[in-house]
Amino acid sequence: MSTKIVFMGSPDFALPSLRALAGSYQVIGVVTQPDRPSGRGRELKAPPVKQLALELNLPVIQPEKLRQPEAMEQLRAWSPEVIVVAAFGQILKQDVLDLPRFGCINVHASLLPRWRGAAPINAAILHGDTETGVTIMKMDAGLDTGPMLSQRSIRLTQDDTAGSVFEKLSTLGAELLLDTLPDYLSGKLAPTPQPEAGMTYAPMLKKGEGRLDFTRPAEELARRVRAFNPWPGAFMDFHGAMLKVHHAHVEEGSVPAGQRLIWRDQPAVGVGNGILVLDEVQPSGKKAMSGKSFLSGARSWA
Repeated sequence: MSTKIVFMGSPDFALPSLRALAGSYQVIGVVTQPDRPSGRGRELKAPPVKQLALELNLPVIQPEKLRQPEAMEQLRAWSPEVIVVAAFGQILKQDVLDLPRFGCINVHASLLPRWRGAAPINAAILHGDTETGVTIMKMDAGLDTGPMLSQRSIRLTQDDTAGSVFEKLSTLGAELLLDTLPDYLSGKLAPTPQPEAGMTYAPMLKKGEGRLDFTRPAEELARRVRAFNPWPGAFMDFHGAMLKVHHAHVEEGSVPAGQRLIWRDQPAVGVGNGILVLDEVQPSGKKAMSGKSFLSGARSWA
């Protein structure tokens, strides 16, 4: 279609949406976060959206803040009819929201109004939700408070991690975006205000939140491991070093909270109301490994 679109996004979650738009619409520009230092060498690394935009030969800008004069000048020069946002990482001010004829459309990774905010996928797993999904909404000046255009849901399983749900919803979001835009742009689909009932907020995650508190209930800890995989990662202390826990499951048993034991050739820890078995771990400075492999080199575990 000839509708002129500017796309705003940064991480891998946004890639399917950008690719889908570029194949169906006239994407005239891409806005993403600046390159950031990454890895042990602290070399500058481009956001995934920038890398894809360059592959697609799309013009890219990377303002530290959208309110910078040169960023607004470029947006006005592009003169988009609609701006599509997917995990951009910056709040859009009213002058940006008012710029396109059709406003700014957001691909949000939750079933709004549940889990507004920065970490909706993690929050859904952490709180034991049985389903989640994506919402296409028209943005307003609030934080994920704008009226909705469409939603699509998926079931959450006991095996889902934040990483696996991230992949599912990034694809689902791109599909729903392409299904929703034609009717919205033609006027057949009008935005619907979000209900106030059921509103919850998912704040940005911090690295230290991954620490496992073994006085907590077993199921809660198992959810925390899944919700924080791959980032910020669940972890515990072992001989003064961080031991990351990538996968774990719950078994019945009565063991003092925090006591380490071996459960069927796997490392395990007593928790609030059971046993947390560590299926996959990563010792400090090493690669991820099965719990059984870890035990072969951790003679002092139990």
